[in-house]
Amino acid sequence: MIINNLKLEGKSSKDIANLIYEELKNIDTTKNDVLITIPEMYQEVSNYLDKYDFEGFVKTSTLEDEDNNDISIDIVEKENFVVAIDGPSASGKSTVAKEISKILGINYLDTGAMYRAFTYYLLKENISLTEEEIKKVIGNINIDFEKDSVILNGEDISKEIRGDEVTKNVSRVSAVPIVREVLVDLQRNISKGKSIVLDGRDIGTVVFPDAKYKFFITATAEERAMRRYKDEKSSLDKSYEEILEDLKARDIIDSNRKISPLKQAEDAHFIDSTEMTLKEVVEKIINIIRGIDV
Repeated sequence: MIINNLKLEGKSSKDIANLIYEELKNIDTTKNDVLITIPEMYQEVSNYLDKYDFEGFVKTSTLEDEDNNDISIDIVEKENFVVAIDGPSASGKSTVAKEISKILGINYLDTGAMYRAFTYYLLKENISLTEEEIKKVIGNINIDFEKDSVILNGEDISKEIRGDEVTKNVSRVSAVPIVREVLVDLQRNISKGKSIVLDGRDIGTVVFPDAKYKFFITATAEERAMRRYKDEKSSLDKSYEEILEDLKARDIIDSNRKISPLKQAEDAHFIDSTEMTLKEVVEKIINIIRGIDV
């Protein structure tokens, strides 16, 4: 589909963006990938397009061709892709990942919830958190997801896995090789054949090192602690100072474990969210995916 330059002359960037948006209304972007190619002379149009909420995957690119000033809208074969979002505890990556999945109309997998579910089972059954003891019961653990609920052996444990005991022990359990091996395989199997957003600590480095889009979200420990302290959904009955110390301790464990430590993938986009709102972080990631902000 071509929007001829004759239709664009004399129009403002905002008007041209509106024109493109009207054309996109005729395309089911949840079932098709759409590539919008904008000549360099109209590149500011991208800033206005960003204000629209497109369902599905819509990517814009700039054409550096002085002889072609047309805007093209191409429907391309739908591509399955992985968005990997890594970062330390309480960096907001799960909330961001959920928003990204809604905007792009793709699946979301909360890998942190999987490790929490595993930890909850071990604590509930009074299993020693050693690889030897965990190997004995690993076949008894079945983790699944239903909408926003985490299901462990048929039971909804979405609330329980956010408890203080699970939070204190999940890093220890995550560092056990057999646990990571089993859950990484499960994450890959769940993600197979679909476009998906995953967040964790080793998604871009270990689980999906070839992910098309990688991001590393962080913030100062003080800011992360304050966010968790103010989180009304949190079941943690702790002071800000206690939460801060817990986060610092968990950062050390996650960053220094031998198996899949927390670290930024070399090709990941780094985002320091300390001074950013949730909306700003989401917009930045969406812009990068759509080729608007690179």
